[in-house]
Amino acid sequence: MKPLLGISLKVLSALVFTMMSATLKTLMARYPVGEVVFFRSSFAILPLMAWLFWQGDLINSIRTKNIAGHFKRGLIGTSGMYLGFAALAYLPLHDAIAIGYASPLIVVILAALILKEQVRAYRWSAVAVGFIGVLIMLAPYLNVGTFSGGLSGGPTLGAVCALAGAFCSAGAMIQVRRLTATEKTGAIVFYFFILASVLSLCTALLGWRKPDAMDLALFVVGGILGGIGQILLTQSYRFADTSVIAPFEYTTMIWALLFGWFVFGDLPTVTMLIGASIVAATGLFIVWREHRLGMMRTKEFAAAPQRPGV
Repeated sequence: MKPLLGISLKVLSALVFTMMSATLKTLMARYPVGEVVFFRSSFAILPLMAWLFWQGDLINSIRTKNIAGHFKRGLIGTSGMYLGFAALAYLPLHDAIAIGYASPLIVVILAALILKEQVRAYRWSAVAVGFIGVLIMLAPYLNVGTFSGGLSGGPTLGAVCALAGAFCSAGAMIQVRRLTATEKTGAIVFYFFILASVLSLCTALLGWRKPDAMDLALFVVGGILGGIGQILLTQSYRFADTSVIAPFEYTTMIWALLFGWFVFGDLPTVTMLIGASIVAATGLFIVWREHRLGMMRTKEFAAAPQRPGV
């Protein structure tokens, strides 16, 4: 294990993913969401394939015996990506990312309901407090009387999309946990990008706009950044435990604030900062609690008498 390297790769992946979001956000006002999802997914395949080829195990890395599982993960993940980009079209970069922090809280709920994982009172309490933070972040956007258009458009629609995207992201994470039991990381990522590309391509029937040379270059850059971010994220978990790596996901807020300020001229409200801080704090508590429980289970296993031959 090389925890410092793992942390560095995780922070770098957070930066790259934020750069991708900022790049594609500049295109959201001019192109349909489905078109943005298509370019983000299809061009992300390029660095992924280059990485798998460089590792010398391309064919074995993408072999699968669970196409149905990949399709389910692709459908849920693509829906989450679509909703996430829709949120970017209506919200400042940092607000869309902050609301997405609800995803780890939702994972705890889904893990208990779907995977039948045991969730104790500490984590349930953290989830409850975390959702208070989510409500604080959403409050300015869900006050329908503060803007015209109701729920049909504008910032409120963006906030709803961001929260719905967080639910889809959590669902996709649960499906990934199932897939990791039999599938390699390369296959999980590869088939997701393929399915996301195919599913988003179907939205061309609703009308796409032909990008000019500059916008096409931005689409390519955004997609490649997404692929590189995925590789960095995957590699980070090879050098450090999840409990060490996970808290650094919240560095995305630092990058989002910087890009939002310098690129789009957006500054976060006090309400958003308070809500995001609460959600981040509860997320960190859940990670810490998981780490503690893991240590306790390891100690209990080591102290338990072992049967001969085991």
